[in-house]
Amino acid sequence: MAAKMYYDKDVSLAPIEDKLIAIIGYGSQAHAHAQNLRDSGLNVVVGLREGSSSQAKAEQAGLRVASIEDAVKEADVVMLLIPDENQPKTYTESIEPHLTAGKALAFGHGFNIHFGRIKPPANVDVFLVAPKGPGHMLRRVYADGAGMPSIFAVEQNASGQAVDIALAYARGIGGTRAGVLETTFKEETETDLFGEQSVLCGGVTHLIQAGFETLVEAGYQPEIAYFETLHEVKLIVDLIYEKGFEGMRHSISNTAEYGDYVTGPRIITDETKATMKEVLTDIQSGKFAQSFIQDAESGFPYMNEQRGKMRDHQLEVVGKELRDMMPFITKKELEV
Repeated sequence: MAAKMYYDKDVSLAPIEDKLIAIIGYGSQAHAHAQNLRDSGLNVVVGLREGSSSQAKAEQAGLRVASIEDAVKEADVVMLLIPDENQPKTYTESIEPHLTAGKALAFGHGFNIHFGRIKPPANVDVFLVAPKGPGHMLRRVYADGAGMPSIFAVEQNASGQAVDIALAYARGIGGTRAGVLETTFKEETETDLFGEQSVLCGGVTHLIQAGFETLVEAGYQPEIAYFETLHEVKLIVDLIYEKGFEGMRHSISNTAEYGDYVTGPRIITDETKATMKEVLTDIQSGKFAQSFIQDAESGFPYMNEQRGKMRDHQLEVVGKELRDMMPFITKKELEV
């Protein structure tokens, strides 16, 4: 049986129409959630720490801003959208003391609930709504009249209405325009981390980098290598996004399609898949989460080292020069 997808016709905003929703944070996801909810006719307040550089941006967008503590005191629904590594401290200091019975605590990612870093009281609803894409795109597609597919999960249903509230929230940010699917905190967290690490971020970027380096080391121009291994990725991904693998293969040349079949399995081997299974095991066991938390608590020495290395990589240097000559790319500034 196919999983049930919820669309606008299936979901009412009524469960949250008379509630105040506090969006904690104003980064990539938070700014989109806050503005979309507001434009859906819902009551929103943005909770920020004192002196936050995001206050002016939120106010310029026409949103009311309060301290995190005051926002939580006022709100019926509290959506925590600051970085995962910062959530436990903010929760303990500024949210938990004001999280009274009957309120709902919400997340955009299940990390801290699933791994036990935040433990809400039993008398509040706990749910997540996770759009399947970055915040600036969530805002852009909403403003264009479309929506971003999303997933939701309920961890605690103290009120008996948590599912309806979560779905109403998903509609408020535009998710039900494209379809919303039910999941669990465990499934969302583990699949999200796996997808990011093995395919979407870790897999794609390292595949591109290895391809670029292979061509440059063989004596080909770095600019040509950039176009072949990075720039054209968007063209192929757009075809896959719109038409699936079959549609993409229909649109490319026979030479490219034949090369796909004979060479793809040489690059992504049984050993690669075995490694992916090890990655998934590390995620499921909490090993990855522990490593991430340790690096975060130390000021991100490992991640900052990697950022520095990649910033100076020839692929990035050449790519920036080429993108600077493509006004159709450089004019598309991210909203936050």
